[in-house]
Amino acid sequence: MSARSVLSVIDRKKYHVTEIGITHEGKWFSGSNVLSALENDTLEDLHPVILLPEPGENWLYAVRKEGNREILDPLIQLDLIFPVLHGSFGEDGAPQGLFEMAGIAYVGAGVLGSAVGMDKALFKDVMRAHNIPVVESITVSRRQIYQDIEQVIQQAERLSSYPVFTKPANLGSSVGITRCRSRADLVEGLLEAARYDRRVLIEKAVPSPREIEISILGNDNPLASVPGEIIPSDDFYTYHAKYLDGKSNLIIPAPLPEAIVKDIQSIALAAYKACDCSGMARVDFLVEKDTLKIFLNEINTIPGFTKISMYPKLWEVSGISYSDLIQRLIELAMERKHENDQTERRFRRNE
Repeated sequence: MSARSVLSVIDRKKYHVTEIGITHEGKWFSGSNVLSALENDTLEDLHPVILLPEPGENWLYAVRKEGNREILDPLIQLDLIFPVLHGSFGEDGAPQGLFEMAGIAYVGAGVLGSAVGMDKALFKDVMRAHNIPVVESITVSRRQIYQDIEQVIQQAERLSSYPVFTKPANLGSSVGITRCRSRADLVEGLLEAARYDRRVLIEKAVPSPREIEISILGNDNPLASVPGEIIPSDDFYTYHAKYLDGKSNLIIPAPLPEAIVKDIQSIALAAYKACDCSGMARVDFLVEKDTLKIFLNEINTIPGFTKISMYPKLWEVSGISYSDLIQRLIELAMERKHENDQTERRFRRNE
């Protein structure tokens, strides 16, 4: 959905667009209408492609069979990649590492920012080091859960009374997250989260939380949008509430005192810089309803990008249209690539 929205507004007079689709198995394909082919499972209309992890002329290669061998044919030279990917092997630094090794510009955070933003446990540690308020939590391993779940439960109950949340450390879109109101829920939640990652976060629940989000745009001098508030249709912002039932409401700008708005914007920018993010991010907060106490929840380095997603909607209200936002992100990617190219990659010892 996000990719379709980006493709619908990108300036085709200015840019030649090559669509690259990735299957659930991790195979790359290109062709005339990749989105349609993936949706309809008509991959025979596409051709497999590959990007080699070596800097040079940035060729995307078509892969073809010749007897028992696979032959790489140069297909097209790429100037920039606009990754519209979520979750593992999307916004976790893995594809960003490939783009770095290939020496090609790309939209969004680099390897470091992507990896820190994706890993909820590490992200919290970085925030604590910068005195940014986050919800109390502990991190346990899948091995601990499988070998001694009773001890894990005791750790969780020392952390907080119920309810608590269990979350895979590395994932997005609320997949694998459980609100646990009892020991029985906690057991189920731990096992569910362990399906998706070898590290699991156990987190205190914020009482009567308001879900507030801020969009960030820029590289070294980023800007913060007005805040938006999500009124989830479920008891928290679940995958179903985000994408399926269509009943969650967005309020832009969020009805908050001006002082709280400034605090949230300031914290969002500080978190963005602490993770060395670039291009874009959406920063999510939990705000206690009665006290207005602020907790930074997470940072999303590739946020949802449909025309009605929170990230572009916040910028639209802040004065940047969806099409202008796409153009600005491309410019920021080229700017960051130019900066990175100033770095010497080879040490030459003075003779």
